[in-house]
Amino acid sequence: MHPRKRQRKNASAMKLVGKMVGLHRMAHGLTQAQLAERVGHQVDTIASIEQGRRSLLPDLASHLDQLLGTRGALEMMVGNLPETDLIPAWAEQYVDLEHDALALSWYDNQVLPGLLQTGPYAEAVFRNRIPVYSEDEIASQTAARVQRQEILRRPSPPTTSFVIWEPVLMLRLLGNEGHLEQLRHLRACADLPGICLQVLPLSSPTHSGLNGPFTLLETPDFQRVAYSETQRGSQLISDPDEVSILSQRYAMLRAQALNPKETMGLLDRMLGER
Repeated sequence: MHPRKRQRKNASAMKLVGKMVGLHRMAHGLTQAQLAERVGHQVDTIASIEQGRRSLLPDLASHLDQLLGTRGALEMMVGNLPETDLIPAWAEQYVDLEHDALALSWYDNQVLPGLLQTGPYAEAVFRNRIPVYSEDEIASQTAARVQRQEILRRPSPPTTSFVIWEPVLMLRLLGNEGHLEQLRHLRACADLPGICLQVLPLSSPTHSGLNGPFTLLETPDFQRVAYSETQRGSQLISDPDEVSILSQRYAMLRAQALNPKETMGLLDRMLGER
């Protein structure tokens, strides 16, 4: 998710919103740290918004409108940004949110979730990309993906749920030993604190994820957003109605999937341990 850097097509729109926040903040005689404290966010978040590097989400825009007396102007601007403002270049905004998330709910039906991939598996995913990456890009992307996984091993990790469609476990991007290594890694991750791993079996007569993979997350200030990737690109979703629909869909997927104990049993059988 951290490929070659490029300028967002509408970076100017995000910068305009950020400049508006900064202008009204200073008009009220507030520092970034003071504003961050009043809205319950990290000062880095406010700084990134003012610099146009991070999108202003609707809930925070509404809060700032009340605090800064902007009479709904910020919320209106956020609601009318071009669509590409909600499609961050190569998902760098999502990665920032993932790093700080309180909770993550992840459904995948194409490849294993990035947070559960071994280094060789991640490398194989990037080698299959079209247009192709250079060797340097493959190496940097693989390292960045593996680095993201440190959040699962923190002293206080996010509460994380994964639902994976069974065919993903059968995908052989690697040779036999590499495939088994990935399955062993997946089984080990299932034992980590705060992780719930479930597999949706091929035999299930119901499947609520046919529209594709997506991720739900809860930010440190308790905002709920969603993220999805398609052939067209990636999309960060903050509209409450859309997030609610995906939350309902995820709840159904969890009900349709094997429970965590059954999932561990399936992985053990695939590894020949039972």
